[in-house]
Amino acid sequence: MAARLKVTQIKSVISEKQNQRDTLRSLGLKRIGDSVVREDSQANRGYVRAVAHLVKVEEID
Repeated sequence: MAARLKVTQIKSVISEKQNQRDTLRSLGLKRIGDSVVREDSQANRGYVRAVAHLVKVEEID
């Protein structure tokens, strides 16, 4: 089975650039403490890299 990523928002999007806000929304995160489980793909890794300072990422099996 493919690995998955658990992405949790840990910081606010206030005062962040619009593209970073949009990236968090595309990941499915709306507020601090929200978590989503996403497939471990190149696209999702890119999303996470763009907002790495706002989220915490864990690999789950």
